[in-house]
Amino acid sequence: MTKFILPFLLSLTLVSTPVIGAETKKVCIDKVTKDGKPVMDKAGKQVQDCKEMKVHKKLEGTKVPEKK
Repeated sequence: MTKFILPFLLSLTLVSTPVIGAETKKVCIDKVTKDGKPVMDKAGKQVQDCKEMKVHKKLEGTKVPEKK
């Protein structure tokens, strides 16, 4: 029983821990079938697959000097 409870509690704490200082961006991609045709819902709109992604800041650095 403890083999089940311990990993469950560890995974729960990792999932519930908020990411500090990271910005998230919602990215949506249109769903298509294997034939390449768009997947439509009942209302006639194209179905989208949306996910939250972290946006990392690009750090600017100085140029590395060349050896002589």
